[in-house]
Parts: sequence; structure tokens; C-alpha cells
Amino acid sequence: QVQLAESGGGLVQAGGSLRLSCAASGRTFSSYDMGWFRQAPGKEREFVTAIRWIGGSTYYADSVKGRFTISRDNAKNTVYLQMNSLKPEDTAVYYCAADRDPPLVGIATMEYKYDYWGQGTQVTVSS
Repeated sequence: QVQLAESGGGLVQAGGSLRLSCAASGRTFSSYDMGWFRQAPGKEREFVTAIRWIGGSTYYADSVKGRFTISRDNAKNTVYLQMNSLKPEDTAVYYCAADRDPPLVGIATMEYKYDYWGQGTQVTVSS
């Protein structure tokens, strides 16, 4: 069992930056692919980005490419999401998730592929 806890959300003006953190419990964190999803009011939860457990390959939704950066520190059991040039449309609850059975190639972008979820952290971007 893995428990995930996000932090770092808040209110920021458009153009600003935030860094989210996701701390994981458990000794198998380093073998899980990790992802970030978000859910805006009235919308379905959507994939934002993910990072492979081996090799560190990263994947991004087109809407955040070039502005967001995912990284992980396996020694600290933590994954990060650096968000720059934030826009009002980035306003959402952000969730981190862990895939305990990652694919051999590529990475999962569908939320049902992820086995563990955090409680989420609110990010609000004002115009």
C-alpha cells in the first residue's frame, strides 16, 4: 500500500509559478511510474504529466508542455511538479498518482491505470 500526500498549492497571479510536491510512503516508490492529474470545476479529471520509474522519461499534456516540469527524487520518495507561466485555465485541484504496474514501453495517461491517489491540492490562478 502506498499513501500519497500533495502540498504546495495556493493562489497565484497569471504568469506566476508554483511547485507542487507529492510525498509517498512505502519502499517501492522507485518502481512506480508517477503522474499528475487535475480536475477543474465542472470538468473531468485530466492527465497533466507523468514520469517513468526507470530512465526518468517524461510525458506532458499539450496544454502544459513547455510550462510545467515533472521530476522525482527517489531518495526522498517525492515527485515534484514545477509550474511556470501559469494561466487562469490551469486552475484546478491537482492530484498525484502512482502506477504500480507500469507498462514496458511508454507511460499510462488514463487515470484508471493508476492505483494510488493523493487527496489533491488546490491551485488557483487569478487573471
